[in-house]
Amino acid sequence: MLKVGIVGSTGRVGTLLIDDLKNDSEAKLAGVHVFDKLEKDVPSDVVVTNDMKTLMESVDVIIDFSAPVATEELLTQVVENGVRKPLVIATTGFSKHQQNLLVEASKLVPILYSTNMSLGVAVLNKLVSLASKTLSDFDIEIVEQHHRYKVDSPSGTALTLAEHAARARDLDLDSVRVSGRDGDIGARTKDEIGVMSLRGGDIVGRHTVGLYNDGEFIELHHTATARNTFSKGAIKVAKWLVNKEPSLYSINDALGL
Repeated sequence: MLKVGIVGSTGRVGTLLIDDLKNDSEAKLAGVHVFDKLEKDVPSDVVVTNDMKTLMESVDVIIDFSAPVATEELLTQVVENGVRKPLVIATTGFSKHQQNLLVEASKLVPILYSTNMSLGVAVLNKLVSLASKTLSDFDIEIVEQHHRYKVDSPSGTALTLAEHAARARDLDLDSVRVSGRDGDIGARTKDEIGVMSLRGGDIVGRHTVGLYNDGEFIELHHTATARNTFSKGAIKVAKWLVNKEPSLYSINDALGL
């Protein structure tokens, strides 16, 4: 039985991971990291701790749905303190330093990093790459919608979709991304990739990638209707990751896409 630890156990997806692991025949909850207090009941043999090293030493694999500061502590345990456990990371909003730390840690342990653990979004990324390359004269606009409590913008998923679109056209996303328009800004440039954010209500997550041309357009949509879409996807890829060699993997690697 695979022993799973959770970082971000008090969050929206973290609490769902606790529930989903209760019903899994191949994996079980073995440890949770908490900064303050765990409100959800867990089995008596589960390690509950605010010490990242203690958590990591009690499990076979970590699933991280937390905040950048917690993920940084997790990665630091790998890079500086010699703790060697596979990591499934779904936290978004990293700084450059945290991105670099992720890369350094992946040289020491297997890490699967994805801004979205939905299997459908993984397929959407592939479709966006294909459409962007094939329809090279089409304008690309991406719109993401999330609940009112989401703190980072644009969403990590939207930026990943934009990165797939840009890479398919040999473009540097940082040079062509536009995430706001206001006033007399002039006509849209050819290589521009718009990434816009909407926030409101309890929207779990909706992403639309539109490719627009004179006379026709195509729009690719993904809508998450339940948050355990992400928790179940994370458990699936954790099982795949646990015996892999150190490297930085994507969800597409786990799905063979």
